[in-house]
Amino acid sequence: MNRLLLMGLMAATFVPVAYGQDRSTPAQLLEYEVKQPLDIQTVATYDRPACTVTDLSYASPRGGRVGAYLVVPKAPGKFAAVLFGHWGNGTRAEFLPEAELYAQVGVVSLLPDYPWDRPESSHRGINNLQHPEQDLQTYAQTVVDLRRGLDLLLARPEVDATRIAYVGHSYGAQWGAILAAVDHRIQTAVLMGGTPTGADLLNGDSPEVAEYRKTVPPAVWNKYIEANSPLDAINFIGRAAPISVFFQFATFEQYFSRSAMERYARAASQPNTVRWYDTAHDLNDVQALLDRADWLQQRIRIASTRPLLVAMVTK
Repeated sequence: MNRLLLMGLMAATFVPVAYGQDRSTPAQLLEYEVKQPLDIQTVATYDRPACTVTDLSYASPRGGRVGAYLVVPKAPGKFAAVLFGHWGNGTRAEFLPEAELYAQVGVVSLLPDYPWDRPESSHRGINNLQHPEQDLQTYAQTVVDLRRGLDLLLARPEVDATRIAYVGHSYGAQWGAILAAVDHRIQTAVLMGGTPTGADLLNGDSPEVAEYRKTVPPAVWNKYIEANSPLDAINFIGRAAPISVFFQFATFEQYFSRSAMERYARAASQPNTVRWYDTAHDLNDVQALLDRADWLQQRIRIASTRPLLVAMVTK
């Protein structure tokens, strides 16, 4: 496993302190100035048959700019909205085909990037095991930037504020657990391939993680886990209600154990649903896509995507 991938997976469990500030509680860690201008800037626009995809950026409350894709249906109307969080070693484009699919049934989507995906002027890395407090600052910015993404969506006149969902994979799934606890502007959260704690990943049996663990002094490794443990996703997921949660787990997950995933699901508030798929961490089963779409159809009241998917595979 390359170091960036491992650190991206490690990041999936933690929410950190803000730049230059001493914040002592989880709620304070994720505070930001709501009235700060979004300062939206368009980079490029792509015309698609059923939607417009805009490559844009908006101001981060923690400094720099957040890159994002905004996908808007061409048809007029009042639409549901989905905020997407990609996996730690991916990019904001991970869910772009899915967002374009949902646009055909009346969904506006926002797909933000993370600080380590950004150009040099806004870039913040996460490869610093020796000084976890520096990485913690970057993780905090990531969560705040996602919350700011909700501000952007809700400021759009075509978005129906009563029909907002979050979909996140791996790293993005952990932030979804936290968002569901601290930001009740979403009505439902789909969490794909999430882990309950950093210890479940970093002290797990994955050969790749175990090999990397040998290169790090135990004291450094344990300090990193301990420094972030108060903000493990499992500490938040029990406070998601009344937001509904849909867990999608991989039967052949390579980074953490089934018992860890089951413990995570048991800790969740109601209502929640758990489904398993015969995949590895990437969850690349078409049934997982179908189940996500069906879940969103029911929770944010959109039309079924199944006829569209059938047409795509049979044409």
